[in-house]
Amino acid sequence: MIVYSKLWRAASTVLSARQISVSRLAKLSSTSKLHNFTNELEVIDPTENPSVVAYKILGDNGTIQGNESYFTQVDTETNLKMYKVMVELSEMDKVMYEAQRQGRISFYMTSSGEEGSHVGSAAALDPEDLVYAQYRETGVLMWRGFTMEQMMDQLYGNIGSSDKGKQMPVHYGSKEHNFVTISSPLATQLPQAVGSAYAYKMKKNGKIVIVYFGEGAASEGDAFSALNFASTLECPVIFFCRNNGYAISTPASEQYGGDGIAARGFGLGISAIRVDGNDVCAVYNAITKAREYVLTNNRPLILEAMTYRVGHHSTSDDSTAYRSKSEVQEYELNNNPIQRFKTLLLQRKLWSEEQDKELKKQSKQVVLDAIKKSESKQKPSWKEMFQDVYHDMPQHLTDQMKEVEDHLKIYKEHYPLKNHA
Repeated sequence: MIVYSKLWRAASTVLSARQISVSRLAKLSSTSKLHNFTNELEVIDPTENPSVVAYKILGDNGTIQGNESYFTQVDTETNLKMYKVMVELSEMDKVMYEAQRQGRISFYMTSSGEEGSHVGSAAALDPEDLVYAQYRETGVLMWRGFTMEQMMDQLYGNIGSSDKGKQMPVHYGSKEHNFVTISSPLATQLPQAVGSAYAYKMKKNGKIVIVYFGEGAASEGDAFSALNFASTLECPVIFFCRNNGYAISTPASEQYGGDGIAARGFGLGISAIRVDGNDVCAVYNAITKAREYVLTNNRPLILEAMTYRVGHHSTSDDSTAYRSKSEVQEYELNNNPIQRFKTLLLQRKLWSEEQDKELKKQSKQVVLDAIKKSESKQKPSWKEMFQDVYHDMPQHLTDQMKEVEDHLKIYKEHYPLKNHA
């Protein structure tokens, strides 16, 4: 019986393999029929093909161009919330950049010039949709209700931070807000997002996944793997590329030779949208369309938001070393997403200059109040260095923690333990 059982399993394996091979051959055969053939030999030059055009609604002066259907879809409350979140984010960036320069926090990254891309996208998503961020999507969390105090606790790495001081500043995460904790290595979040989207597809839960990344991260191998897996597995995921012109010090012109990131999808069977990332209205519409598409078709989509990074890459960067101040000033003056949207709201009489002054004043005060609270909180216990890393602490970490404990018993007066819980 044992021999018979082994033979049966072997035969079943061979039969299954043959069925798979037949299935693959059938699929390959059907696919080949989709191709057109010609007797003319030619080289297809991508530079001769038209580029993907960028969708926009707002002109630089804040007026709506073309179809005004945006205002039939988005109510006044949502429009004002989008504007308020962008302004609050901008005020937070100004204060925290200076706070880092004063040595109050160790590191910071601003979203200056890109506020419209992630606030517009966040507003069009369902709160239950899962977000994988890179590191410049603070507006998504703010839109979802992550408080300023929670932001400050993470930046200061105190006991109020959910990561217990284990993460760099601006590496936010919140299970409550369906926002996966940010990690520093570029593009690792892309294949992870595809895996989550595949799980959502299997569950048929009516939710999608959105993953944010920059055009520089799109050069990583993980990006191609993620795109290919999403295409072949047919996953409901939006690949949101913030093409802000620079990957740290590398301009986009040196990052790729083709037509940006959106065009990469076509070779992999992925649909795409290119949008003016500094037009919050256009981003909102684009995400609404993209979400409907990926959810209805169980197919991925690349959304490339053409924007501009006004600030330095981070507080560790000096962008004047690789771009002129006049270039930055031109974009800030003529293509500022906050100013463009503000002009529209003023024209529609949904906002006033007096309200604007008060909003900026209040937003700055909210940041300052949150800083004061966070700076008064203790740092986590030194034991947190060893805890919550593994489910069960391995012996070598147990030994190291004991060594530190013994060391502190002798030399505790040399360490600021009173600042730690």
